[in-house]
Amino acid sequence: MVLCDVPRPRNANATRQAILEAARERFCAESYDDVGMRDVARDVGVDAALISRYFGSKEDLFVAVMDSCKNGRDLMDGSREDFGERLAREMVYGDMTPCEYEDGGAKMRGLLILLRSIGSTKAMDVVQRTSNSRFFEPLTQWIGGEDAPVRARMAAGLIMGMAIGRELSDGYSSLDEAQKASLAQRMARALQGLIDG
Repeated sequence: MVLCDVPRPRNANATRQAILEAARERFCAESYDDVGMRDVARDVGVDAALISRYFGSKEDLFVAVMDSCKNGRDLMDGSREDFGERLAREMVYGDMTPCEYEDGGAKMRGLLILLRSIGSTKAMDVVQRTSNSRFFEPLTQWIGGEDAPVRARMAAGLIMGMAIGRELSDGYSSLDEAQKASLAQRMARALQGLIDG
């Protein structure tokens, strides 16, 4: 998974960004415990000590990766009226790889990193400390109204469950087109109902 095949001129900001991108790719594809600082360094073509100098520990690098992912607000980009449909289509039909960046529509990148690292005590400590500000609070504020915190948690649970289902079934590859359409339609109704109250 080498991101850079040619030597780069020395540029601290560019190197730091390359390290962050390589770490994001690693954490999106592998669990927290399986990602090594040396692997990230090799992907970028730098010494592992440089990663420590820029980011500190592996936990600090993980925090920086999570901070570089959009928070829960990116799920709310677009019209409120078609939120359920938009998100359901992305979950069911999304042809992007899980770790594509902004121009590829990877609104689920942060969630996939969380799912990959859910079994790690260290990663989950970071996630539990920051999930309210990154995800639940923005979603709750956007939903608004009566029982917004409850509806936000229910919507998040549905989204996370569908993300896990997608990962376990290789993008719902075992479903035919009619089944995918039905899945997207049902998910859209359920999500929109939670958003609308």
